[in-house]
Amino acid sequence: MTDVIVLNGGSSSGKSGIARCLQSVLVSGPWLTLGVDTLIDALPPSGGGIDLGADGSITVGPVFRRAEEAWAAGVAAMAAAGAKVIVDEVFLGGPHSQARWAKALDGLDVLWVGVRCDARTAAGREVARGNRVAGMAASQAELVHQGVTYDLVVDTTRAESMACAREIAARVR
Repeated sequence: MTDVIVLNGGSSSGKSGIARCLQSVLVSGPWLTLGVDTLIDALPPSGGGIDLGADGSITVGPVFRRAEEAWAAGVAAMAAAGAKVIVDEVFLGGPHSQARWAKALDGLDVLWVGVRCDARTAAGREVARGNRVAGMAASQAELVHQGVTYDLVVDTTRAESMACAREIAARVR
């Protein structure tokens, strides 16, 4: 049985919408959605080792990396204890980010899903949301997928979140 679904995609690619839809279509019990934004929101406002540049760039330091490692271990512990988890993530480090998660989730049944969205569409969503730094979506649209291996890739450029969620749910064991 699938324990964890990892959704990886750039900012404003549609991961959160897909996660909400997955929660409504997956019938194998309640699925918790936890994401990198949850971790960032939990950090102190004065820092936490992550800096968002005015151009949409993101720089992370060792303090954030330690918090991120503990976060991933905690998410894995929840899944190992029986919670079904959807991880809403942005692999800024590409395959290195995936390797960190794979290490934390070792022993669990994980479905790796790439959430793609073309840069122009993601940038338009970013502007419409109004709570993101301009440029983040465009800079991450392809970067987060480079060198990452998936079980399934969905594209929200033209597909609605529910259609993507149904495609993903069909792959959940």
